[in-house]
Amino acid sequence: MAGPRVHRSRLAACLALALAVLAAPPVAAADPDPADWPGVENAARGQTVYWHAWGGSAPTNDFIAWVAGQVRARNGVDLIQVKLADTADAVGRVLAEKQAGQDSEGGVDLIWINGPNFAAMKSAGLLFGPFAGALPNWQFADADCKPLESDFTVPTEGYESPWAMAQVVFMYDTADIAAPLADMAAIRDWALTHPGRFTYPQPPDFLGTTFLKQVLVDITSDPDVLQHPAEEADYAAVTAPLWAYLDALTPALWRGGRAYPATGPAQIPLIADDEIDLAISFSPGEASTAIADHRLPPSVRTFVLKGGTLGNASFVAIPYNSAAKAGAMVVANFLLSPEAQLRAQDPAVLGYGTVLDLARLDAADRDAFAALDLGVATLSPAELGMVRPEPHPSWMSRIAEDWQHRYGAGR
Repeated sequence: MAGPRVHRSRLAACLALALAVLAAPPVAAADPDPADWPGVENAARGQTVYWHAWGGSAPTNDFIAWVAGQVRARNGVDLIQVKLADTADAVGRVLAEKQAGQDSEGGVDLIWINGPNFAAMKSAGLLFGPFAGALPNWQFADADCKPLESDFTVPTEGYESPWAMAQVVFMYDTADIAAPLADMAAIRDWALTHPGRFTYPQPPDFLGTTFLKQVLVDITSDPDVLQHPAEEADYAAVTAPLWAYLDALTPALWRGGRAYPATGPAQIPLIADDEIDLAISFSPGEASTAIADHRLPPSVRTFVLKGGTLGNASFVAIPYNSAAKAGAMVVANFLLSPEAQLRAQDPAVLGYGTVLDLARLDAADRDAFAALDLGVATLSPAELGMVRPEPHPSWMSRIAEDWQHRYGAGR
């Protein structure tokens, strides 16, 4: 799944601003009580919710537009997507409002957020909540078996609500690659013998940085060290295998590693135009969705690595100074509904994984999920295998910065 992205320089500015926040702001008297759901729904009616969400995927934008129609009809909430190229833009706006003393009537009501951005806002007290556990549809969430209560090792503590599951898969054209590749070493070796036929999005794009993390998780001798802040480890020693891997791989990439796709979706036309044969995705259903709408040839399939691949949940969070907290909670609750989750999992729509425990649904909803055709290129839950935990967010930020100096514009 294409996910919210984080730009290192912007995130650094956000973090610097966050350090200036001395304490979490007190909850305003007018804030809705998440435990009083009838009161939340009543307060939400007539509100306009500005959802700041990554806008780089047309299917995702279409899904958000559908959500907007549903919450308008059901709850009287107007949902407007503010399309972002970088999630740090929304974080920076909230931080700037805090500096200006704008502790209410803020311009950001809901953010599609993950990892370092969530960690920065949570540590600075810039989020409303906790609210997630009070959402009526939280009862269906599979918090026992899916990482719904931590985000890149940071406990969510109810300050963000999940709405989609993601796991790294690799899309490959079976017309050119006979069988799945077992691990990152095999991907490197294949690329070296098929120069120009593989690429990945350019960091600090979220998916590009995810590729770097997947390499490191797969080849490191001690993956547990990645669950702690990078500052607590011997960073140079831990990342040395990553840079050695990329030094060998980069000259064999598409365009000799001198150019990269800007985003995950930008890889799709490269496969369709037979410029590359292999690409990374964070959505197990992305290939099936692209095949269904004729953006990829029907010969494309997906695979995961034998040792497992990175996975996480996508979350939404509400800034502390949102002008429409009740409406934002209504949207978050609808995203957790069986209806919204079923639509998001449909490969003809998005192909995202569900955050729900299907055993908790009623028979009709379970049957609807069971009847859903996940698509010709989508692996079953059993085939997806082990989900590897995300590293601490500090690794993502530091690796992305170092990549820029070694292989990007700074080299």
